[in-house]
This record gives sequence, structure tokens and C-alpha cells, in this order.
Amino acid sequence: MTASDRIRAPTSFWIVAFLSLLWNAFGANDYVQTQLGNRSYIEGMTQGTGLTVDQLMAYYNGFPGWMDAAWALGVWGSVAGSILLLLRSRFALHAFLISLIGLVFTTAWTIASPMPGQTSMLVPLIFTVVIFAVLFALIWYSRKMYAKRVLA
Repeated sequence: MTASDRIRAPTSFWIVAFLSLLWNAFGANDYVQTQLGNRSYIEGMTQGTGLTVDQLMAYYNGFPGWMDAAWALGVWGSVAGSILLLLRSRFALHAFLISLIGLVFTTAWTIASPMPGQTSMLVPLIFTVVIFAVLFALIWYSRKMYAKRVLA
């Protein structure tokens, strides 16, 4: 299908695509702030954990290379998917699927190697379930929009 074969995108499409980018921008900001070691940002993540900024930074800096790569795939795959959705490209689906692979690996790592001093996995688990749910919804939505010829 070529771009000329596309049908007009409904208003709801633009709303979903924009909200997708907004949602994934939060993940991108978290990734960038953490990778840059922004102490004030990381300090906000220590509240209620009993950890110091240095302990949390040591945890993130201790990630193996494959974990950083998986995290990057998860975050930037979703950002790319959102941008491609806004561009009405069928490759949005591919980007979201790449993001899913990254999310699976990062989830496995966080379950196997929780933050030091973490006494409950409830909050991280809930947050992870929400991220998976949104990503599965975006994958489903991308497929649906491609089938309806909104994406080309």
C-alpha cells in the first residue's frame, strides 16, 4: 500500500497518536535523566525507598550492557512508533514490536535483580503491567489502523 492508498485519518487517530507520543516522552525523559545521572531527578525516585541517590545511581550504573541496550530498544522503539504513527507509517507497528522485545528483557532483569532494599514488588509490578497494557494497545491500534488503510 502506498501513501496515496491511505484513507483520511479520523480525529480519534490524531488524539491517540498524540497521546502515544506524550506517554512515551515520559519514558524517554526517564531514560535520558537516568543515563545522564541527573541527581535531582534520581533523588525524586528515592522517595519512600530508603535509598540514597548514590545507591540508586550505583544500581543503574551496574546494569549490564545488554540491559542498557534492551532499555534503549524499549524506550526509543516506542518513541519511534509514536512518531511513525503521527507520520501515518505502517512501520509504527514494527517500532512498537521492537519496543516490546526491549520491555520483555528489561522486565525480566528487574524481576531477577530488584533495586537494593526493595521490600515489595507491588508498585513496580503495577507500573510494568500498565506499560505492557499501553504497549499492547498501541500494537493493536497500529494493526487496526493499517488494516483500515489509515497507515501506509
